[in-house]
Amino acid sequence: MEIKSIGVIGAGQMGLGIAHVCAASGHDVNIVDIDDAALEKAVGTIDSNLGRLVSRGKISDADKKAALSKISTNTSLDSLSNCDLVIEAATENEEIKKAIYAQVCPILKEDAILSTNTSSISITRLAADTDRPGRFMGIHFMNPAPLMELIELIRGIATEPEVFETIRNFTSELGKTPVSSEDFPAFIVNRVLLPMINEAVYTLYEGVGTVEAIDTALKLGAHHPMGPLELADFIGLDTCLSVMQVLHEGLADTKYRPCPLLVKYVEAGWLGRKSGRGFYDYAGDVPVPTR
Repeated sequence: MEIKSIGVIGAGQMGLGIAHVCAASGHDVNIVDIDDAALEKAVGTIDSNLGRLVSRGKISDADKKAALSKISTNTSLDSLSNCDLVIEAATENEEIKKAIYAQVCPILKEDAILSTNTSSISITRLAADTDRPGRFMGIHFMNPAPLMELIELIRGIATEPEVFETIRNFTSELGKTPVSSEDFPAFIVNRVLLPMINEAVYTLYEGVGTVEAIDTALKLGAHHPMGPLELADFIGLDTCLSVMQVLHEGLADTKYRPCPLLVKYVEAGWLGRKSGRGFYDYAGDVPVPTR
C-alpha cells in the first residue's frame, strides 16, 4: 500500500512535529484538533521551525513554501475520510485515545491504517477498541519529531505483517531510522529513559543533590546533552508521570514506582516548559532551578 495522504489527530507538540516531518517529505497532511486556536498555533510553529531551517541553510525557501502548502487543518474528524494513514497524537491518556477511535473508525476508508503515537500504552489493548486491529500499530516519533532520527514501530498481537512493512517503508522514506519494539509497557526508549529521569527526581527528593548539581553531573559526567531534570521539563512532567505509572502498573515492579516529588509537581500544575515551571522556572530569560 502506498501512503500519500496523512491525518494527524492532535495539534500539540507531538502532532505538529509529526505533521512537519510528513509535509516536508511531500505528503499531504491534515491536522485535526477540536481547538481552532491550537491549530493556528501549530501551523505558526511549523512555519517558524521551517524558517529556522531556511536561515541555517538546511532547506530552501521554496522547500519551506512547498511543505506549508501540503498542510491543511480541520476541527472535524470527517475530514480524515480519504486518508491512507491516520496518526493519533492526542494526550497520553488511554480513555481519551479510545474515545477518539470510536469516533474516527466509522469515518475512515476500509483500507486505511490507523496508528498511535503513544509512548507507553499497550498497542494490542488500544487496537482491540478499534474496528481494524489488523491495520493498527504504534508509530512512536521521538520529541522533537523534526530533529530526532528514530521512530519506534510497535506491532499489536493482531497487526498484519504487510501493514508493518508498509509503515516501516513509510518511516524510512521520511528520512528516519525505524526500530521494531515488542508491545511491552513503554517500549524501548522510554523503558530505559524514564526510569533514569525518575531516579534523578528521587536523587533530588532525597537531598543527594540540587537540581543544578544533578543536571550538571549528568551533562559533564555522562556527556548527556541535557540533564535529566531539564529533560523532564522538556518532555512534560505529566507525561513523565504517566509513563512511570504505565511501567509500574504494567510490570508490577516497585523499581518503577513514581517518585512522590514528581507526583507533587504534577499535582501543583508544575509541568515543565509548557506550564512555565517545573524543576526550573521559565519566567525569565534564563531558567532558574525551583529547588
